[in-house]
Amino acid sequence: MIQTCHKAGVGVIVDTIWNHMAAGNSGNTGVGGSVFSHYKYNGIYDYQDFHHDCGTSDGGIKDFKDRKQVQSCELLGLADLATEKENVRDRLAQYAKDLLSLGADGLRLDASKHIPSSDISAILFKIDQHSKLEETRKARIMENVYITQEVIYGDGEPIHPLEYTGNGGVQEFRFTRAVRDAFRYANIAQLRNIIQNNQDWIPSENANIFVANHDTEREGGSLSYKSSGERNSYALATIFLLSFPYGRPTVLSSYQFWDTDSGAPNKGEGSCKGSGGTNGYNCEHRWTAIVGMVGFHHSVQDTPLTDWMAVSPSQISFQRGSSGFVAINSAPQPWVTTFTTTLEDGLYCDVIRGAKLAGGGCSGPIYTVSAGTFSATIPKEDAIAIHVGAAWIFKGGPATQETQS
Repeated sequence: MIQTCHKAGVGVIVDTIWNHMAAGNSGNTGVGGSVFSHYKYNGIYDYQDFHHDCGTSDGGIKDFKDRKQVQSCELLGLADLATEKENVRDRLAQYAKDLLSLGADGLRLDASKHIPSSDISAILFKIDQHSKLEETRKARIMENVYITQEVIYGDGEPIHPLEYTGNGGVQEFRFTRAVRDAFRYANIAQLRNIIQNNQDWIPSENANIFVANHDTEREGGSLSYKSSGERNSYALATIFLLSFPYGRPTVLSSYQFWDTDSGAPNKGEGSCKGSGGTNGYNCEHRWTAIVGMVGFHHSVQDTPLTDWMAVSPSQISFQRGSSGFVAINSAPQPWVTTFTTTLEDGLYCDVIRGAKLAGGGCSGPIYTVSAGTFSATIPKEDAIAIHVGAAWIFKGGPATQETQS
């Protein structure tokens, strides 16, 4: 699978767990046929490799404002690994090395909040093949491996996501909730200063942001594909995610579900095709708007946000330097206006509805920027996005194709 993905230009990040093993007592059989009990995994872990007597009556977490409970007690009955022990660290490091040897490009560390940051750091250090030569965590093979840690912020809790930035990326769930509320209640103008007003959020260089993930879409912690009836909020929020200059965005590609435990539909035999999916698979990564905005994100790169305009709480536009322009209309009526822009004069494809064609032209609408302005009608609950990577620029004569490497 990894080789196939790499041939298609797709990296692979493995969602892995270092905090715990399974729940259940005895007589359990794994998918590979191995038999295990709650605290015994033959040849891997034994009773002494797990936390016990964490201070609660049943060994489970009762108070998330108690650091010891959160990082030593069992989460939902899952056997909590003693990650402070060297043999446990060695085992987890070997597990990660095995994944990386297969060609994995990164690791998502599930339930990182339940592991002390120093334990994660020690395990990452063990993964480094050059650890005997380097004294710092940053000078290691891990430079080329993307790490993102699941650390959910909780008001008044002692464990803060900022504790984990020394290990790599950290998922910023507060961004997810803020975007959910802004688009759900059509008050997206408030997003202008979302970072300035939240200085305790994860810094941009470490933040992993998303509109939804596999947990939040089912638990109400975010928007989801089911939010399409809420002013098209899910798609519009993803457009904002991929155009706003903060963090490293992740786009969820999922399938239809009916409850929190729904598995893959149609016995896992769905597929992605065209601009969507079949047999219950959503394949959001193929949606025309999301494909277009991924291109937008790569095109504008690190250019700053400029020229923010909000004509109402539900209608915003902004630029990314002189590389891209986005306008989002979450209002229940069309937005008809003439925009001012610093984009060079030229013909621009609206990447929300189409793409630039190799033979010329666009598969969707074309906007003409002339003398720093262009006119547009944005339908209700919709958006437009243009950028220099999908344009033909006027350079003192006929339009010429702008290319991006």
